[in-house]
Amino acid sequence: MSTYLLVHGAWHSGECWERVVPSLESAGHRVFAPSLTGYGDKAHLAGRETGLYTHVDDIVGLITGEDLTEVVLVGHSYAGLVISSVANQVPDRIARLVHLDAMVPEDGESAADVQPMTRTLIDLALRSESGWRIPPPPEMPPPSGLFGVTDPADIAWLRTMLSDQPVRCLQQPVRLDNPAMNAIPRAHIHCTVGVPEGIVRRPVPAIQPNGTPAQVWELATGHDCMITVPAELADLLLKLG
Repeated sequence: MSTYLLVHGAWHSGECWERVVPSLESAGHRVFAPSLTGYGDKAHLAGRETGLYTHVDDIVGLITGEDLTEVVLVGHSYAGLVISSVANQVPDRIARLVHLDAMVPEDGESAADVQPMTRTLIDLALRSESGWRIPPPPEMPPPSGLFGVTDPADIAWLRTMLSDQPVRCLQQPVRLDNPAMNAIPRAHIHCTVGVPEGIVRRPVPAIQPNGTPAQVWELATGHDCMITVPAELADLLLKLG
């Protein structure tokens, strides 16, 4: 039995994994899909000081509080920064990192370094009335849709779980200075449909930090693959786990 810890991306909540969790659980695995501080049932906790480090603390606290080990740690989108930072703090508890259409940072980088288009969002937030809120992006014409979701019913459901993103999440740099995290196997899943203009994806190095060949998988769907192709994603996560 594996333990899967699914970490949602910016603007979303843990509810976005609702269609994936049953497949993992029915295969006999333990699954956690929490909402980070400031999202979902924790949306009221968002504030000017909420940032990347808040979310890292959320996940490290869950892992240590539940005494989880051999964790398959999955990070979607922005959460690539979160899971990388978590692995730096508790590498002995992580069995595998899965970057799901995610940002993949180097030590000292922020989201703005990994995905330069986020600098525009940061500037808009800092000039806004709140000084820290970044609203969800607008729906685009297909195939981009809303986070790659184009079905009207799915878009309506997705909108119910979206919250403003605190700007510090995109400003704070990751800390990846623990050599022990290099031993953790990693996998990358790329969603290939409807990638918005301005989004860049760094090439995955052919060799992982632990010396093994890179594992890169593709899903022919939009960014929020847990909503659009949950069965296919669950099958791939089971294979990786």
